[in-house]
Amino acid sequence: MRAWQISVSSILIAGVIGLFIAGPSVLRATTTAVETKPRAPLDERLKTRNFRRGAPVFVRIFKAEAELELWMERDGRFELFEVYPICSFSGKLGPKLKEGDLQSPEGFYAVSKRQLNPNSQFHKSFNIGFPNRYDRSHGRTGSYLMVHGGCVSIGCYAMTNDGIDEIYGLGKDALLRGQKRFPVHIFPFRMTEQNLALRQASEWIDFWRNLKEGYDLFEQTRRVPAVKVSKRRYVFGDS
Repeated sequence: MRAWQISVSSILIAGVIGLFIAGPSVLRATTTAVETKPRAPLDERLKTRNFRRGAPVFVRIFKAEAELELWMERDGRFELFEVYPICSFSGKLGPKLKEGDLQSPEGFYAVSKRQLNPNSQFHKSFNIGFPNRYDRSHGRTGSYLMVHGGCVSIGCYAMTNDGIDEIYGLGKDALLRGQKRFPVHIFPFRMTEQNLALRQASEWIDFWRNLKEGYDLFEQTRRVPAVKVSKRRYVFGDS
């Protein structure tokens, strides 16, 4: 059976197995239902949508929506290629603060060839690069924060195996064809004013408004902004 066709009950069984093996510390993991509709073969979808293997890629992750978007560059701008369901992630909305808090990160990251792991115990994986410069400026700690297969998470973003095969493969192709790093931008939710207003009382509202600056720039231009850190905040410029 293809991973896209995994039933909700199968996902829940996998989650229970993961809890049994890893212990109570993973009880905060969030498990979502994955889609059951099979997709056409990857190369067929690429051709139909006029994308090519090796084109630069860009990944966006949204926790609340449990979605990973894969964008590919075409004619100097990024276009959305596919949206993949996230099986599970750990913790709640908000950034990762320290090693062992079982929290999945939020922020702006990038993946180089050395961060790819084709032999992961969770099928395939790539390290998002946490902690980045921003995280370190705030004293945040953690290691081996991944996007991986297996559909069970302890601090990472877990995908179906078929999903990570496509994401990993297109990311690897882009890196081999000259993209130095592919960006991975992780948000708590889609960064609309309405969504922020609903969470105005959160302790993370200032952090999220800072994330929204980078989100808005991409939405306006379809080009990934350059991301730097100054005075413990993200700052953005032209890519």
